[in-house]
Amino acid sequence: MNSTLAGWLQVLLLVALLAASYRPLGDFMAHTLTSRRHLRVERAVYRLGGVDGDSEQTWLQYLRSVLAFGVVSVLFLYAFMRLQNHLLLSIGMKPVDPDGSFNTAVSFVTNTNWQWYYGESTMGHLVQMMGFAVQNFVSAAMGVAVVSALIRGFTRKRSDHIGNFWVDLTRFTLRVLLPISFVFAIILVACGAVQNFDGIHSISTIAGGHQSMTGGPIASQEVIKNLGTNGGGFYNANSAHPFENPNALTNIFEIYLLLVISFALPRTFGRMVGDNRQGYAILAVMAAIWIVSVVIVTANELHSTSSPAGHAAGGMMEGKEQRFGIWASALFAVSTTLTSCGAVNSFHDSYTPGGGGLLIFNMLLGEIAPGGTGSGLYGILILAIIAVFVAGLMVGRTPEYLGKKLGGREMKFASLYILTTPAVVLVGTAAAMASAGARAKMLNPGIHGYSEVLYAFTSAANNNGSAFAGLTVDGTWYNTALGLAMLLGRFLPMVFVLALAGALAKQGTVPVTAGTLPTHRPQFVGLMLGVILIVVGLTYFPALSLGPIAEGLS
Repeated sequence: MNSTLAGWLQVLLLVALLAASYRPLGDFMAHTLTSRRHLRVERAVYRLGGVDGDSEQTWLQYLRSVLAFGVVSVLFLYAFMRLQNHLLLSIGMKPVDPDGSFNTAVSFVTNTNWQWYYGESTMGHLVQMMGFAVQNFVSAAMGVAVVSALIRGFTRKRSDHIGNFWVDLTRFTLRVLLPISFVFAIILVACGAVQNFDGIHSISTIAGGHQSMTGGPIASQEVIKNLGTNGGGFYNANSAHPFENPNALTNIFEIYLLLVISFALPRTFGRMVGDNRQGYAILAVMAAIWIVSVVIVTANELHSTSSPAGHAAGGMMEGKEQRFGIWASALFAVSTTLTSCGAVNSFHDSYTPGGGGLLIFNMLLGEIAPGGTGSGLYGILILAIIAVFVAGLMVGRTPEYLGKKLGGREMKFASLYILTTPAVVLVGTAAAMASAGARAKMLNPGIHGYSEVLYAFTSAANNNGSAFAGLTVDGTWYNTALGLAMLLGRFLPMVFVLALAGALAKQGTVPVTAGTLPTHRPQFVGLMLGVILIVVGLTYFPALSLGPIAEGLS
């Protein structure tokens, strides 16, 4: 009873913190993305990059900037890891292998932060700070930049321009991500997280043995890994490690950080389009999916009958930290799989078939509740467009959303967006199962082994980064295949989002009439939930049937 009460209290505390942040943070982000005023430090950054901060770009120019920045970032991070033994603060770490460097560089640039390696024994401090942490900031800002371009597509009239990528990237990094990260890094240090430049220490254990322990600038990286929905931990154990996540209080702070921006962005959307009700409708869809997922996963883990030991312990505690328990572990797991964040404080591979299956399903939905920083909002806006189109077909009327007609061109871009991720996930999983070498990496050759492969490609293509484990991915085949899945899963959808933004911006505005579908009422929220479950969820039903569903029934 006490654990149940404590569980509900921490859920309510988290909801209260998110609710309190919704308006002020959402309004501030809207101001940041629409202000005409440049800060002095921003102007200095523009001069260094040769950027005119007062100019705007077409969607093709915006896209070229996004892709160019991505390519340069991958090359820089790849070189950083290959040469890390020559860098300061390398703490004796060796250069990373070429295929591992490729996979990791792509992982952090695409906001995936998939980790095949043990961070504490593979990466030096400078790579962690100036390589990974920097990408945690700018990859998150890139997602917000793209969604801001899409929102401008709805607000512009007969325009070829959708903003300036370099301005959006710089502003969001300097005005939003950096200040919040600075404050919460101090809070985490005060609560017990580690922040130093220590190397590797040899510690004597109680049993008389010796264990190596690496210190480092952990708290500062911990904040942005969650705030930017990145997920890459300083340690292999990620947020289950006591240096990263010391206690129940820091655990709540970390869950709050990985949800707060994505849950506040609907307010930003409502402010930018001039109708806060539109933001509340999107928020309602996100919140409904998140709440249902928390309830289902927690119930599965509390009432597990998968093993006699789990049942006797009052729930499935295998793979979960004692200092967090089932409630805090399930809350973290749901939040991290519904955002584009690979941070974990428990071992997802040890979850029950029902709980683990829903964690996969959360990612398969496209991580839209609330989704990654920026990517969650543009993903759910695409689904809103699909929902409006479906409603238009029902009544025989040309669909309109926020004053923009949704014709064949717009729907093609939306449809290509919807089809991209399933294609990457399913083709990648099929290729892995068809390859003898890839199958040999499966420690569990049965149904659960297939689920681990499906989880891996789902995580990579959706730029999540968490894993089921039980699958050895440190090898040329998986490093390359998952790296390609991350690239395609991140940048192909951005192409279609920006193309859609350009198409919408060129249109005029259609006046609201008696036949216009209201997109701010509960009926539309229900329609969107139905479209999400049918259009997105059922796409993967055959794949899920071969894995988590079959495992649960057996």
